[in-house]
Amino acid sequence: MSYAERISPQGRRLLDRRGFLHTAGLSTSALALASMLKQDGLLAAENTAAFGKNPIRPQIDPSRPYAARPPHFPMPAKQVLVIYLPGAVSHVDTFDYKPELSKLHGQKPPGMPAVTFEGPSGNIAKPFWDFKPRGETGKMVSDLLPHLAEHVDDFCFFHALTTDTSAHPQGENFMNTGFTMEGFPSFGAWVTYALGTENEELPSFVAINDPRGMARSGKNNFGNGFLPAAFQGTDFSASTPPNNLRRPGSLTAAADRKTVDLLQRLNARHLEKFPGDADLAGRIASYELAGKMQTTVPDVMDISGETAATLRAYGVHGGSELRGKYAQNCILARRLLEKGVRIVQLFNGSDPAGGNGISNWDSHANIKETHAMQAEIMDQPTAALFADLKQRGMLEDTLVVWATEFGRMPFLQGNGTGRDHNPSAFTCFLAGAGVKKGFSYGESDEFGFKSAINPTTVYDFNATLLHLMGLDHERLTFYHNGIERRLTNVHGHVVKDVLA
Repeated sequence: MSYAERISPQGRRLLDRRGFLHTAGLSTSALALASMLKQDGLLAAENTAAFGKNPIRPQIDPSRPYAARPPHFPMPAKQVLVIYLPGAVSHVDTFDYKPELSKLHGQKPPGMPAVTFEGPSGNIAKPFWDFKPRGETGKMVSDLLPHLAEHVDDFCFFHALTTDTSAHPQGENFMNTGFTMEGFPSFGAWVTYALGTENEELPSFVAINDPRGMARSGKNNFGNGFLPAAFQGTDFSASTPPNNLRRPGSLTAAADRKTVDLLQRLNARHLEKFPGDADLAGRIASYELAGKMQTTVPDVMDISGETAATLRAYGVHGGSELRGKYAQNCILARRLLEKGVRIVQLFNGSDPAGGNGISNWDSHANIKETHAMQAEIMDQPTAALFADLKQRGMLEDTLVVWATEFGRMPFLQGNGTGRDHNPSAFTCFLAGAGVKKGFSYGESDEFGFKSAINPTTVYDFNATLLHLMGLDHERLTFYHNGIERRLTNVHGHVVKDVLA
């Protein structure tokens, strides 16, 4: 059989010149028709996010990617301060009071696993610090955090949070990006992608790392993932300014200014030759922001003008060296928010060598000593930051988020001195714009082992944060690899009970 005979009649027709021209002509006409229908809005529904809702994508000018953009609907929160505590804070030793633990102290836990994340489980352990009623609401808080305890009437607690993992890197990823895997945009990147910032002389999203270094997942906690690079967090702290911003000593300020002006003119002229090149426009915008940061960042980092009373309230002096450095980071966070930075993510804890309660809250051993050490660093400066924001009236439009990746078990590990990871129940809290004051949502069981009433997923938590910023978590999407991606994947419900 010849080669031509092996081709089907339909195939031979496509090879015919007249047939090819006929098919190509019809195809071209169909494409033109589809284009005209799209322009007139007469096509069928475009790409939809989960639940069949049309995506809402921000209209971003590539030459001004940080420009402020309107939210999907009006909400009081305009800025966010995220205080993130890597390592997993023990909820049963801080904010989740469980008197049953004292009654069963030293006994084998009934109906609980014999083996957990790091090995055999030990006996039930009562809280390592006494709980007392605090504020007008009488909220029970332990003596581990006396300074934060003074402000519980302003906090909105989530006591029945659950997560999908009991490993730190995945837990950090899940809480901060909505996925346990790497490569997804962080919460801060999603918000700045949607809303931009009010201050175009500073980054729209700043991550302030702990004085000891980065958390386990590093830059993934504040990365842009598949969103444009303009929306990744810029990381610096009170003791580590951004790299490569310092003007060389051999260059005068006047000469530096003239150089910047010349570059701006050259960039503008070059951009005129390629008006549709969004990547080029974005690169130029990022370089121009870096130029502006040469003057704005040193100013915002200079805390020499802060009063002695402010430094004393934050605990800059008089405690451990780490507390002093973290306190300076807290002051920097307030100053960035004052300048209009949209998202400030403040880390308390790092993970240069596995944590183990020394560099973060991961207290698998000697929890009484290690949690106390972390609390000495975190408690007073964080409480002072909150009080400072409140006193300045900034909580009217600033949402404060205090979060960790999961909780810790109500029983000890086999070593008898530490608590293992608990993904089934943990506590975080919100405060400020848009949330109820002195309110607790959800409950863990009588031991603090599992979420029992109104279990709340990380998807729900993140959906609520976006809602408080005026963003619909089901419609804020980015089309990537054939999928309408979102922070909450295909899950999550706004917890409306916590809304003020």
